[in-house]
Amino acid sequence: MTEYGRGQGSEPWGPEDPLYGDGGWAGQQAQAAQQSPYGGRPQQHYPQQPQQQYDDGTWSGQDQQGYDQAQQQYPYDQQGYGRQDGYDQQQYDPQHQQQYPAQQHQQQHEQQQHQQHQQHQQQGYDAGGWGAGGQAPVQYPVDPADPYGQQTAAYGTEQPDFYGTPDAYPPPEPPARRRTEPEPERADWDPGPDQGEHAFFAGGDADEDGDDDGAAGAGRGERRGRGSKPRKRRNGCACLVVCLVLGGGVAGVGYFGFQFYQDRFGTAPDFAGDGNGEQVTVTIPKGAGGSVIGQVLKRQGVVKSVDAFIAAIQSNPDGKSIQDGVYTLQKEMSADSAVRLMLSPKSRNNLIIAEGKRNADVYELIDKRLEVDDGTTAKIAESQWKSLGLPDWAMNHPNVKDPLEGFLYPSSYPVAKGQKPKDVLEQMVARAADKYEELGFEKKSKELGLDGPWQLVTVASLVQAEGKTHDDFRKMSEVVYNRLKTSNTETNQLLQFDSTYNYLKKQSDIHISESEINGNKDPYNTYTNRGLPPGPIGNPGDEALQAALNPTDQGWLYFVAVDGVHRTEFARTNDEFEKLKDEFNASSGN
Repeated sequence: MTEYGRGQGSEPWGPEDPLYGDGGWAGQQAQAAQQSPYGGRPQQHYPQQPQQQYDDGTWSGQDQQGYDQAQQQYPYDQQGYGRQDGYDQQQYDPQHQQQYPAQQHQQQHEQQQHQQHQQHQQQGYDAGGWGAGGQAPVQYPVDPADPYGQQTAAYGTEQPDFYGTPDAYPPPEPPARRRTEPEPERADWDPGPDQGEHAFFAGGDADEDGDDDGAAGAGRGERRGRGSKPRKRRNGCACLVVCLVLGGGVAGVGYFGFQFYQDRFGTAPDFAGDGNGEQVTVTIPKGAGGSVIGQVLKRQGVVKSVDAFIAAIQSNPDGKSIQDGVYTLQKEMSADSAVRLMLSPKSRNNLIIAEGKRNADVYELIDKRLEVDDGTTAKIAESQWKSLGLPDWAMNHPNVKDPLEGFLYPSSYPVAKGQKPKDVLEQMVARAADKYEELGFEKKSKELGLDGPWQLVTVASLVQAEGKTHDDFRKMSEVVYNRLKTSNTETNQLLQFDSTYNYLKKQSDIHISESEINGNKDPYNTYTNRGLPPGPIGNPGDEALQAALNPTDQGWLYFVAVDGVHRTEFARTNDEFEKLKDEFNASSGN
């Protein structure tokens, strides 16, 4: 529907239209004057009976009757209550409010009727009103007796507009022109992102302005709503805290950045001089490299940084030759001074086990270094040898005088007062076991015709005991293997080594009578027993071990220490051996 209940279409209005020739406000005035029972004079409202509005929104008395007639006389159009004939509500003269008191009274009814009309309009829209194609509402006859009823205006006049007063309720808009209802006022005012400065940066909120704003502040407080929690106070201190946090972060990044630069590109921190005079004992573990040694020294207060110590090692040609052991150094030494002192024998405080030492001598050295009673280490070795780490192939051999013989590997060990003898023995046994495994003793012993790695260690101990120089070791090793051969008809597999008899006697004497030697039948006496002794007779060093693995192949079967100390001569036949023997007797005065 369009204006005044007219149907949709492009036809112009004709005389049959009820509002054909409507003259606007002037026409309405004329029509109202003609229909007024007072001849156009202003009407005064004299209520005939009390008017009362009930709970359902209706009115009692004649007003209600007149209103119903007006509703029948002037149906509502589908487009709403607004007019499209050029009439503007803002052009309405407020004086007409006084000239037409009846109209003012009817406006009050119109407000109530507007609410009911919205319900009817909604039903009409759903049942086939605007949304269904626009059927014109049904018009009802007007009761002439109703003074407030709406009368159809004559041609050339304008129908009275009961919605054109300033106090009238605005007519409803069609669905396509309706606007969204404004949001209700917030219980707790918030200016939003674009409506003002945030309270955090403004230095406070409504609570802080309460004393200055008076009622205004109270009004804002009332809008918070009941049960709402008050906002926390914010002031400039929060900004100060933020600045401090950010400043601290920048300072921290700068500090760590400087440290990173110093670590990567700067000079490593270092002490100056040869130390402060306070001595400290430092133990360097086995296999330690420059970085590990530097960490130990820094922890003990000897050097200031690991990087400085590594740089000192790299600048010293012999720096990489620093070995494990116990060193006596000073605190707060420069890295260069620490490296030089560790390369000097003066700083070594280790227990050094010489090549070829027998176990009995090693036990005594350990007792002295640990400052324990004599024989303490020997007793522990005798009672606890099975728990010291020997390999399986070194266990349970018969007639062995000391199962640990040959397993106290010659080297330098960090031994100091306060340690336990068992711990020291475990270090030595572990070092020997690692060495024998490294050299592949199990495999090599079979290739050499021996009965296991235990005999290979025994051969190496004999080479170490009988050889005088390192050049003699490989020749001495060949003598042993040649005499062990079953094809040996010269000595009939007898080794005839004085060293085995001296081990038996716990001595080192080269002048042994034949009667004494031949009268002793102990398994370690190689003059009276064929083959190898039951076990090693000392602790061979690395060169003796290598010689036992790689003997010469020159047919050596005899040897004689012609000077009794340094010079050893070798022979292939018994005649050569007798000549060497005479030379020995001549040098010794026999």
